[in-house]
Amino acid sequence: MDTYVCKVCGYVYDPANGDPEANIEPGLPFAVLPEDWTCPQCHADKSEFDPETGPMPGMVAPIGE
Repeated sequence: MDTYVCKVCGYVYDPANGDPEANIEPGLPFAVLPEDWTCPQCHADKSEFDPETGPMPGMVAPIGE
């Protein structure tokens, strides 16, 4: 499942972890979160999150990084 990052504070919502403080069970995809869900760190709206981009699966960082 995809992770999403808050554009305001950098918090990453990982569906594997859910959001225990908001009673969001692990395994709940970001798209299914309630519309009134907010960032647990800065309380930004759900609309302030973007899909997290990173290395493609299987890619390895160059030596020294």
